[in-house]
Amino acid sequence: MPFGQVRDIQIFYEVVGSGPRLLFINGTNADLRRQQPWVDSLNDHFTVLRYDQRGLGRTEKPDKHYSMADYADDAAALMDVAGWDQALVLGVSFGGSVAQELARRHPERISRLALACSNPGGSYAYPLLALSQKDPDTRARTMLSLDLRQSAEWQAAHPGVTEALLEQGRKRGGSPDPIAQMGARRQLEAREEHDSIGWLDQIKVPTGLFGGRYDGLGTIAAQEALAAGIPDATMQLFEGAHSFLGEDKTAIPAIAAFLKAEIST
Repeated sequence: MPFGQVRDIQIFYEVVGSGPRLLFINGTNADLRRQQPWVDSLNDHFTVLRYDQRGLGRTEKPDKHYSMADYADDAAALMDVAGWDQALVLGVSFGGSVAQELARRHPERISRLALACSNPGGSYAYPLLALSQKDPDTRARTMLSLDLRQSAEWQAAHPGVTEALLEQGRKRGGSPDPIAQMGARRQLEAREEHDSIGWLDQIKVPTGLFGGRYDGLGTIAAQEALAAGIPDATMQLFEGAHSFLGEDKTAIPAIAAFLKAEIST
């Protein structure tokens, strides 16, 4: 698997699958070593350029301020490393914020844009940086409730299932490696600064918005704000919460259909 010099860092990346070129920008604390089945299912539709973003996974982790512009410029520079002039782009969660910035700063690199469980930041963003500093039980309980189907009332009515889910959540506390912790924190700091609501109209590429009906992070209100701000954006909702891409089997085919809409066969 290759590393490429991208601006000031070495980025770990891979090119997999077959079909139209797709730049895949993953979410908070994502690491290609922790693949999910829905991520690999993109390979059935596209030639996918995917990577560990700065501060994460096997990519370098400089201990300095990261901005959303840094992440967007990394993505454009990585396309240069791969020899791609232009691509379809799918940004998921935090990756959707990066993709918004990429569409503003490098619109010529994007043919069509899909944003999944994303938000415009600002008042629509959940304070994950503050949550990351809480104890494991508080983090687990809060993240559980961000699936809007799993309210406090639901948890009280389903104590056994709730405890099993909380135990899983407590184990997702992040790496014990202080350098990895620093990189993850730097990403959350960049996320905290993101607020695109005032410039969404600068995104001129065809854009599709995809969200989960029960997502407390990429909320329906956030999807509606993106739809109102991005010219001619379309919006679709699916069964599921922030992980709807793995919950609703119709989600990936719908995203693929949107992205391929103007590709002749």
